[in-house]
Order: sequence, then C-alpha cells, then structure tokens
Amino acid sequence: MRALRGISRMVAGAGLAALLAGCAGSYAPADDVAAAPPPLPAVTMTQPPEHPQSELQVLFWNDAQRSARFRAMEDWFAGIEVPPARTPRALPQGAPLSPALQADLRALMAETHAAGIMVLQGGKVRFEDYGLGMGPKDRWTSFSVAKSFTSTLLGAAVKDGFIKSLSDPVTDYIPDLAGSAYDGVTVRQLATMTSGVKWNEDYTDPNSDVAQMNRYVVEYGPDAIVMQMKGLEREAQPGTKWVYKTGETNLIGVLVENAVGLPLAEYAQKKIVEPAGFAGGMFWMVDPRGGNIGGCCLSLRLSDYARMGQFVLEGGKGAVPEGWFAEATARVVDFGEGGYGYQWWTYPGGNFGAQGIFGQAITIVPDKQLVVAVISNWPTATSSDYRRKTGALVMKIAASIT
Repeated sequence: MRALRGISRMVAGAGLAALLAGCAGSYAPADDVAAAPPPLPAVTMTQPPEHPQSELQVLFWNDAQRSARFRAMEDWFAGIEVPPARTPRALPQGAPLSPALQADLRALMAETHAAGIMVLQGGKVRFEDYGLGMGPKDRWTSFSVAKSFTSTLLGAAVKDGFIKSLSDPVTDYIPDLAGSAYDGVTVRQLATMTSGVKWNEDYTDPNSDVAQMNRYVVEYGPDAIVMQMKGLEREAQPGTKWVYKTGETNLIGVLVENAVGLPLAEYAQKKIVEPAGFAGGMFWMVDPRGGNIGGCCLSLRLSDYARMGQFVLEGGKGAVPEGWFAEATARVVDFGEGGYGYQWWTYPGGNFGAQGIFGQAITIVPDKQLVVAVISNWPTATSSDYRRKTGALVMKIAASIT
C-alpha cells in the first residue's frame, strides 16, 4: 500500500464530506528523448474562503443556492485543480438535430431545470444549449457521475498493475477495514455495490448514512471514510444483494489511491483528462486526507462530460485494459428494465450511462455512436419522472439516426 504523494495531504473545508457525500505525474521517458512528450502541467490544491459548516450542507441548499453554487464548487470546498489537456479534443459541428428534436430538448431543459445539454453523434456536436446562466466555458458539479470516473481509474490501476485482480479482497488494499463487515468482500463486489453491507442512501433524511458523513469528518478527520464504513453491519452475504452506497465508491477511491499512491485527480490527469482531451480544467473535491472523494464532486465543462462519454465509447485509448468498458458496463446486477455494472448504470439495448443527483448524466448509445451529456439543478435530489423523460428523449434521438 502506498502513501499519497504529490500535493499536500491535509486540507481545510472538512464539511465537504457532508455531500454524500509528488508533483504532477509525467510520462515515462522514451528511448528517443526527442520524441518524449512534454511533462504534464502541475495540478494544484485550492482552498476556498472559510464558510460556516451550516453553509456546506449541499443536500439542503435551496434552489437559488444550488443554481449559483453548482457552477462554482471550488468557492465552497477544497479540491484539486487539474489543467486542461495539452491537446484538447476538437468537437466539430455535425448536422443539427431536426427542429422537432431541438424543440423537445429545449422543452426538457425548461421542465427539468437543466443547465446544459450536449449531443454528440460520431464525435460531432449535433445539439448544444445552456440554461440557468451557464455558458460553454463554465463548469458544473457532477455528483455521482464522478462514480464512473472513479470506476475508470480502477480499471487504469488494474492495467498499470497496481491492482492485481478484482477478485482480491478489499482488505488487501485498505487494511484498516480488517475485522469489519468488509472481511471477505472482493474489489469486484465493492465495484458492483454487492458487498452485503447495510447502508441508507436517503438524501432527504438527515440521519441517513449518506447524510451522516460530515459527522465522521468532524470526529475522525482524515480517517472519516474508513471509520464510517468499518462501523457498518453486514445484512447479506457478499455478492448476493445490491444496495446503492456512495460510501462504497468513496472506499474505491481510497483503494485506488492506496494502490497507486496518488490522489484520484492526479491519476485522472494521466488516465482521463489527457487522453480524452478535456478542453477545460477539472476540479475534484478532497477530503481531510488530501485525497479525492471517489463517489462525488468533480466539476467540468458540459463539453468535457461529453468528451468523457466519447472517450468511453471509443474504449479508453489504452488507459484501461482491453475490453474494460464492455466488462464495466455489463449488467452484473439486473433490475429487469435496467441494471448496474462497475459504477455504471445499464439500460436496455446495451446502452449505459453515469448518473448523479439533481439531474446530472452521461448517456451512451453505442449502436448509434451517440453520447448525451446533461447537467441540471432538479428541484429535488432524485426524480424518477425526470430521469425517465430524459432517457426517453435520448432514445428518441437515437431512433432518428439511420
């Protein structure tokens, strides 16, 4: 297990866990020095102005606060800033969607309080529009869309040999979980949220596990994530029951950081930001360890959420094992109409996506080479009606592509 290296590990702004809530790496030198790529630009730790803890309870911000703060989370929480890719990926304009589909998309944006929607097909922009005062160069927070980024970094750590196998026990990489309900749980079971450990993800209940994270930060500081999770009870045998747990994705983040020795954001610079060609910087919140929150809280431009979808659609450009995304987005857990893979939601027809509360999403329709990125400020954290309407419109767009 490696200690985190690079940027400072201890940070202020510990209340960020209430959400759910070395130097920068460089490529290994080539034999031909003249052909070696330039070093990656340095990442930086950022600190916001000090705010009262009562102002950091994101799940309980009002509508106006969310609309303003979701685009500037770096003003409220400490995090790591990753510069844009040295060679941003161009997103050329494609043929516009039909006027009827454009009208449908704008109606959906108005109904669901969307800050932006971008539709890529074949890597070209077929629709792009913004609301809530957003613009193309503004960033918006991800919430649990970040889980699929963390899953991708898990795959990268396997490719790089830092993680030997998804069949390894979780305790091989997080020894402090030994003696807890995570004994005997594999990395794969953690990735699919089938650990059998009991958890309450009710965003409206201040006493739920997801809402209690801040209490552990206050009490345990850098040890908060592991201390909360190791205190949970087992309710089923590992591999037999699926329960959605943001806390477990936070554990995946700790696991990857322990294995690799870098915060997720620094590793993501090499494994996602650069190969995907992000045009804007990425902000990813940190916890008191100085490590990133695996289950939440990175911020990107709308176009870079779309670039992430395109990067995944194209197989990850060698950053992950061959066939990783086919495995990660397979329906390991089956709900009938949908399912769950390695921190990816699966949909009928081989489609899949990333989802976050308050209406964030990246949806991928491989057969049509279609990527739809959505950023929003829903009035409530979850809405099956809004999620269903968004999915139905994506499939309507897909059906229009011949």
